[in-house]
Amino acid sequence: MTTPPHTDVWPIRTERLQIRPMTPTDIDAMWEWRRLPEVNRWLGLAPTTIEAFRERYLDPDRLSAMHIVELLGENGDPTPIGDVMIRIGDGWAQLEVAEEAKGVEAELGWVLDPGYTGRGYATEAIRAVIDVCVGPLGLRRVHAGCFADNEPSWRLMERLGMRREEFSRKTALHRSGEWLDGMNYGILAEEWRG
Repeated sequence: MTTPPHTDVWPIRTERLQIRPMTPTDIDAMWEWRRLPEVNRWLGLAPTTIEAFRERYLDPDRLSAMHIVELLGENGDPTPIGDVMIRIGDGWAQLEVAEEAKGVEAELGWVLDPGYTGRGYATEAIRAVIDVCVGPLGLRRVHAGCFADNEPSWRLMERLGMRREEFSRKTALHRSGEWLDGMNYGILAEEWRG
């Protein structure tokens, strides 16, 4: 499913950040943080060459879901420091009401350059993205998942008030060959606004 770009809401700005749709010219910068071992060990998709990475992220469906997180300098110049996936999808529904469940929720994913961690940038960015999802985009639910060993990700979700909806035992085969536990979190629009 192609995620609509919703160009009318982007870019969004926070006190320190700007989040905007990714363009093909962002791929090389994104590769710089995604290729790092401490980052790509948690990613579901981690091509091993820049060429494979470009090919994968130039796919229109993938490109349309990706957004770049930029740190705004004192003079307003943006520096790319991470990326956020916002994949809008359908909720589960019985056949008679399936049309009403189309495009009502978003799956989020994020990566931050390790050189910028520990300063609250990820929390600030994902908070702003959830605001957009339940605000201007009118979505009813946002969810995200991670490996249970990826403590920074699940701590971020808990810090934002997302509810742990699942802890699954050894359900995800990691590229290391080890089966790992997984965690899934979600939040409803009314909980976020509440």
